[in-house]
Amino acid sequence: MTDVVIIDALRSPIGRRNGGLAGVHPAELLSGVLAGLVERSGVDPTEIEQVVTGCVSQVGEQSFNVGRTAWLTAGLPLGAAVTTVDTQCGSSQQATNLATALIASGTVDVAIACGVESMSRIPIGANSSKKLGLGVPIPKPYFGQYEFTSQFEGAERIADQWGVTRSDADEFGFTSQQRAAQAWAEDRFAGQVQSIDAPVLDDERNPTGEMSSVQRDEGLRDTTLEKLASLKPVAREDGVHTAGSSSQISDGAAAVLMMSADKAAALGLSPRAHVVDTCLVGVDPVLMLTGPMDATSRLLERTGRTIDDIDLFEINEAFASVVLAWAREVGADLDRTNPNGGAIALGHPLGATGAFLLTKALYELERTDTSSALISMCCGGGLGTGTIIERI
Repeated sequence: MTDVVIIDALRSPIGRRNGGLAGVHPAELLSGVLAGLVERSGVDPTEIEQVVTGCVSQVGEQSFNVGRTAWLTAGLPLGAAVTTVDTQCGSSQQATNLATALIASGTVDVAIACGVESMSRIPIGANSSKKLGLGVPIPKPYFGQYEFTSQFEGAERIADQWGVTRSDADEFGFTSQQRAAQAWAEDRFAGQVQSIDAPVLDDERNPTGEMSSVQRDEGLRDTTLEKLASLKPVAREDGVHTAGSSSQISDGAAAVLMMSADKAAALGLSPRAHVVDTCLVGVDPVLMLTGPMDATSRLLERTGRTIDDIDLFEINEAFASVVLAWAREVGADLDRTNPNGGAIALGHPLGATGAFLLTKALYELERTDTSSALISMCCGGGLGTGTIIERI
C-alpha cells in the first residue's frame, strides 16, 4: 500500500453559538481555511486532485455540496473534484479516512480532507426538521429493530453502565476548561489557527457593516467545580450531564493536506506525519456513543500496538461519559487524553470536529516531541471513527 503522509493542517477558531463567526456563510468559513492551507503549504493547487468534506446538516447554506462551493469560493482550481460526506459527528474524520484510502489505493496522489459546520446559521437537526414538510428520517420498521434514543439518553446510559457519576462528569468538564485555558495561555495552538474576518452582527443578528477578525476559540468559560455542580442536568432529572459536561454548539472549519510519500518527495516537501491506519466501525445504536471503544480496539489489533504504545489521544468530548467510559474500557491514560481541552471547552462544530482533532493531534505531537496519536469520535446512529498518525 502507498504510504500516506500529512503535509499540513489548519483550522479556524471555534466560534461559540451566535458568536464571532455567526455572520460568516459556512462556505466562506471553509474557503478561508482551504485558501490558507494551500497558500501556506506552497503546493501548486492544480496538484490537488480531490477534496473530501465533512458536513452534517446539509441543508440551506450547507447544501449543494458545500465543500465544492467553498473550494470555488476560495478561487481554487475548478478541476479539483469535491465530495461532501455525512458520517454524523465523525464526518470530517471519515473525510480524512476516505482521503487516505484514495491516496493509498493510487486513485489520487494529493487530496485535502476538511470539514465545516456553522451551527449558529444551520441549527443541528435542521436537515431533518418536520418544518421542512419532507417527512422524518426514521421509518416505522426501524423501531421493530432498535429502540430509538437520543444522544443525551445514550450518554446517560453509558454513564450508568460504566459507573460514571455526576461528580466524575463535573470534574472532567472542569479539567477540559482548565486545559484549554492553559493551552491558550501558553500559545500551544500557535500555527494551527487561521484567523477569519467576520461581519459584526447586532442584537437582531443583522450585519452592522463592521468587520472583526476572529482569532481565538470562543467556548472557554471561567468556571469552578462549585458552579458546575449547581447546573441542572440536560437529559434526565437525575442525570450526570449538564451544559458544563457536554459539548458546545459551535461554528468552525478545519482542513488537512495529504499526499503519497512519493509525491511529497517529488514536490520537495517535508511530511510531518504519516497515517498508520484508519477505521470506521458500527456499534449499538441505542447506546450510540461507544464507537471510540470499538474503533480503538480495531486499530490496536490491526496495527499490533498496545494502548501504552500511543503517546496522545484525541477523543471527542461529546459528553463526559463518552471519554471517561472509553478510558475505563480500553485502559487509556486520561493524562494523555485531550491535553489541551476538548469539545466541552473548545466546542464541537459537528462536521468540522474530526479534522480539528487531527490538526490538534499533529501540532501536539510536535510540541511535545512525541510520536503517535490515536484520534476517535462517537457518531450519531452508532458509529465510531478512528485514525492513528505517527510523526515522521
